[in-house]
Amino acid sequence: MERSAWRIGPLFSLMLAICSHKEVPKFGGARSVASISPSMPRQSSMRIKSVAQKRASGCSLLRIYWYDGAIGGSRPTTEQALLAHLDDVKLRLGFINSAGQQKGVDSLIVTDLIELARQKSICDAVLISGDEDVRVGVQIAQNFGVRVHLVGIGSSRGSQSRQLLQEADTTTEWQRETVEKFLSVRGPKTEPAQGEIIGTATVPESTHAAADHSDTEKIEAVVETVVGELSKTDIEGIFAYWENERGVPTEFDGKILGRCRDKLGRMLERPEMKFARSKFQTLVRARR
Repeated sequence: MERSAWRIGPLFSLMLAICSHKEVPKFGGARSVASISPSMPRQSSMRIKSVAQKRASGCSLLRIYWYDGAIGGSRPTTEQALLAHLDDVKLRLGFINSAGQQKGVDSLIVTDLIELARQKSICDAVLISGDEDVRVGVQIAQNFGVRVHLVGIGSSRGSQSRQLLQEADTTTEWQRETVEKFLSVRGPKTEPAQGEIIGTATVPESTHAAADHSDTEKIEAVVETVVGELSKTDIEGIFAYWENERGVPTEFDGKILGRCRDKLGRMLERPEMKFARSKFQTLVRARR
């Protein structure tokens, strides 16, 4: 018996493939990274569902596939960890290379599109992307009978592949005022300097004595400032991150080490890094 014989109503899948990290060159060869992120993940998920369902009217949502790149390896950021714990959201991660470019995401989209279509899991797919590389996935999904609705952001005609636009069954644009209800642009934020060590190991409190007293006070002040700047969503994201990972999330680790380097006029020594990371974890837990 085919699934359509017993499944209650048609389903659609929302493939949210926003390039959430954009490389921004700076004078002198240094690079920074601007990120597109959900301003409030839970509310963002609800708004995205509402807007997408207008493109697949009469269908129920299967799930949202949120594609992004992992910075510094396979560990998610706090925002990504928070997204991964939301109902009806499946986080799919590629990676961010040393040049700030998102890699491996297109192949994930293509694979998911083809497999969902082949298994007759969906009848419609709402795809938020503009990359030419996902066109083959759109074509094959359509061959299985899936209608693909392509969504662009802002002036998407200049950022989306012309061939991809032609392949889609329908196309539409989200205007700035619509997108700003659930997405925000952060950055650019400076990446750690080359050679700076970023780690996420959990550390003992006994390393406090390893640092010079005056420098320790400066490091402590930097960490207190960073933690004081955290929003409620940041705190929720960090605790979501800690459910599966240990230590300081990469994006905050880099910020702490960078500011300490600027404050002290030198790179932190390993015991000082351990102290800063331990202090961060203690202060964040105190804000719960």
